[in-house]
Amino acid sequence: MLTKSSTELVRQRNSVLVLAALRRHGALAHTEIADFTKLSSATISAITADLEKAQIIEKSEQQPSSGRGRPRVLFRQRRDCGYLVVVIISSDGVQYSLVDYAGKLIDRFSEERSHDPAGAERFIASIKQGLARILSRSKLPQEKVLLISISSKGLVHPTDPVLVWSPIFGSNQIDFESALRPDWQARIFLGNETQLVAAALGAHEANARPVDFRSLAALSLGHSVGLGIVRSTGQGEREVSAPNFGHMLHMANGGLCRCGSRGCIEAYAGFYAILRMAFEVPLDTIPAKFVPVAELDKIAAQARQGHRMSAFAFRQAGIALGNGLSRLLSLTERMPIAITGPGTRYYDLLRPGIEEGLGQTHVVRMEGMPEIRAVPDESILVFEGHLDRALSVIDQELVLSGIQGSD
Repeated sequence: MLTKSSTELVRQRNSVLVLAALRRHGALAHTEIADFTKLSSATISAITADLEKAQIIEKSEQQPSSGRGRPRVLFRQRRDCGYLVVVIISSDGVQYSLVDYAGKLIDRFSEERSHDPAGAERFIASIKQGLARILSRSKLPQEKVLLISISSKGLVHPTDPVLVWSPIFGSNQIDFESALRPDWQARIFLGNETQLVAAALGAHEANARPVDFRSLAALSLGHSVGLGIVRSTGQGEREVSAPNFGHMLHMANGGLCRCGSRGCIEAYAGFYAILRMAFEVPLDTIPAKFVPVAELDKIAAQARQGHRMSAFAFRQAGIALGNGLSRLLSLTERMPIAITGPGTRYYDLLRPGIEEGLGQTHVVRMEGMPEIRAVPDESILVFEGHLDRALSVIDQELVLSGIQGSD
């Protein structure tokens, strides 16, 4: 026999299923919600009534295309139910986006960022100013922002919004919860950028191949090197992780990395590493914090024209990446690899080395080369990853607070 508390848990879980269906498929009729969620018609009626009463969803009528018959009643999220701010921290700037509850972009702007490793306090101050600016531009009351979702390259704490290590600030940790909490009541999330990319790619793959999708690795190439892995866990659920791939060992006592260690994959495959190799700079030279893409473009142009050291730099970067991926596949399973980030513009120069590095491992020799493809629109994927994660959290919290409040 179900107790009152277990009945409530079932109702909350089913309500989240309904909201997830609306988020994935858009406005839906009663019967369509039942088809997607596998819930009974009576359960759908009760849940949509509760969600509408709590002003989480709304309904509208759609006239038949023939002009005859009864109009279809469609349910969708109330756009003004709450708002999300997405903050994407990249190597050369910070992008702020304001999104409504239906996932519609309302406002966006970007600001340049400092590359001063000692400027963590100034950076936090600039983040506060950016958040205040996007709120001011929208003229929304602050309490309408339900969640602030932040992403960065580097290592993030597994449960708390703390940037543990980053390419710019090194080991100077940034605690976004402590920094923003005095001014904001919204929930604050921090994610690894490549993990969000993997989540977005996994969602695309699972939608395209709902039965066959098993796993995928997203390799982000740029000023730093990141990796995200997404795996299907069954029942439409996916598990996403971001191992510290760029700082795995490639060569003992090798080139100096920005993390302070020697021989990391990034010390051979990051933009600064390619620049260092192409100009035959000693491998123990302190790496540049930031290398403009235009500089790499010049080296790539020279490599394509047959310049030996420029081509060698990209090939060595590819080998480092391929060796790292070979270890990944040996420890996990053979999976497709999507290469993202600004480094995709040099994929033609990197691929021979990547395949050489991969081909040296037993699993690839036995099972063949994994599917490798370049996916250049990383910024779009990062944003999609933010929305997928943050809006699902908002759904759950609104169900907890909204439906209880309507009882």
